Amino acid sequence: MTSQPPSPTPPGAEAIPYCYRHPDRETHVRCQRCERPICPDCMREAAVGHQCVECVREGNRTVRPATAVFGGAAVAAPRVTWVLLALNVLAYGAEVLMPDEVLRRFEMWSYGVYQGEWWRLITSAFLHAPPPSFWHIVFNMWALYAIGPELERRLGSARYAVLYLLSALGGSVAVYLFGTEAVGASGAIYGLFGALFVVARRLGYDARGVLWLIGINVVLTFVVPGISWQGHLGGLAVGTLVTLGFAYAPARNRAAVQFGTAVAVLVALVLLVTALPPGAYPIPGVTG
Repeated sequence: MTSQPPSPTPPGAEAIPYCYRHPDRETHVRCQRCERPICPDCMREAAVGHQCVECVREGNRTVRPATAVFGGAAVAAPRVTWVLLALNVLAYGAEVLMPDEVLRRFEMWSYGVYQGEWWRLITSAFLHAPPPSFWHIVFNMWALYAIGPELERRLGSARYAVLYLLSALGGSVAVYLFGTEAVGASGAIYGLFGALFVVARRLGYDARGVLWLIGINVVLTFVVPGISWQGHLGGLAVGTLVTLGFAYAPARNRAAVQFGTAVAVLVALVLLVTALPPGAYPIPGVTG
């Protein structure tokens, strides 16, 4: 008795591939990297063809994330600049509704800081000359809108925010040491002016236009009455110093040097306020 030969296998049946993650799904697409069969749910678009989930994940681990010129994550949209603009406008709206109350509690007043009202050193940088004066906030917000996004893209959002706040604090500390009271984002804006100059020089751009910008504004600081020269020059000095640390930090230890610069400036400003009385260095014949 002879045995019956096995039924022939239909041509190509043994070659039908199934998704490696979904064994019940027939597929004829393979990952371009590992060549495993993948179904539509497991396909990920690649430069050429498709890749599986694991290969995409592994590739992402080896891709170096884009960074800003001086460190930090790359900035697609200048969100910090928009937030700062919004905060200044909202604070001005509060002044419109309650000018006396807002200024009394939050303006930069040296003797208030000396008595423990430390918040004035920062809150005053988001206030401006109350209505009917509008030129103060208009100029500052225009300057922030004009140069803020470019600096944020160059420095990265976190470093840019640190620069802005330290410049604002530097302006307030100068008012504390050399004056009495002030409001305005001008200290922070002048810090951005100084930062723009340092960045331009570091990247090899022609910085003469920035020098003219700074020079004209410094002259206006002393020519136009009612302007706090202390806040302007304090912010300019601190912004320039901080950006020097950010822009010229060595690539190997960039983050550490930049962080150390910011902390050192902050500690120095705090020590000046805690160690000295308000108006410790009045300059005869100069007001602001």
